[in-house]
Amino acid sequence: MKTIIVGGGVQAYFLAKNFISMGYSVTIVNKDRKEALDLAKIDRATVVHGDATLPEILEDAGANSADVVITLTTSDPDNLVACQIANKLFGVKRTVAVVNDPGNIDVFKTLGISTVVSTVSIITSLVQQSVGSETIMNLTPVEEGKVMILEIDVENDDPICNKPLSLFEMPHEAIIGCIIRKGFPIIPRGNTTVVAGDKLIVISLPQVQSDTLQSIKKRVD
Repeated sequence: MKTIIVGGGVQAYFLAKNFISMGYSVTIVNKDRKEALDLAKIDRATVVHGDATLPEILEDAGANSADVVITLTTSDPDNLVACQIANKLFGVKRTVAVVNDPGNIDVFKTLGISTVVSTVSIITSLVQQSVGSETIMNLTPVEEGKVMILEIDVENDDPICNKPLSLFEMPHEAIIGCIIRKGFPIIPRGNTTVVAGDKLIVISLPQVQSDTLQSIKKRVD
């Protein structure tokens, strides 16, 4: 997969490293000369020094053959424009934009950006959870946060331990999709019993996430 990353800093650095480790072709576009030189030290990454809101710079970066363009600068207007140019002028089907202001999410979507990511919204969702963060081992937003996937560790003294799933009362907008037991996945049924050491993979809508966690941790008689 050919990926173009627009921006700099640690986000661009680690994103590029991660993609390269997956075998992707990575080109980074950065208009700050010093940052561009620093990013050029990444093994197997191509770096273009320039402003990605200019069509000629994206063309130099290979937008004509790119599979995805990711914009993560500190300027929402620049992120939007670069994505639009990539899509409209160069036919890049998948564009991903980071928005610094959550209020811009709907605007970006309306203007045709494939995926819009707001770190502020994601962090806010985490803070709003009424169940302690130690309950959640991993939380992944899907489709810009419309669906949440949680990984919850089950401990011996948890109320849900040694109880069958049929006794759980969960919101209709949530489901335990998988149980990881000793490294092996189990697709649960109503008579499946949860045991200590299990990891529950829970899929829920964000508005019921807190209630879902509470129902899992609530004692079942």
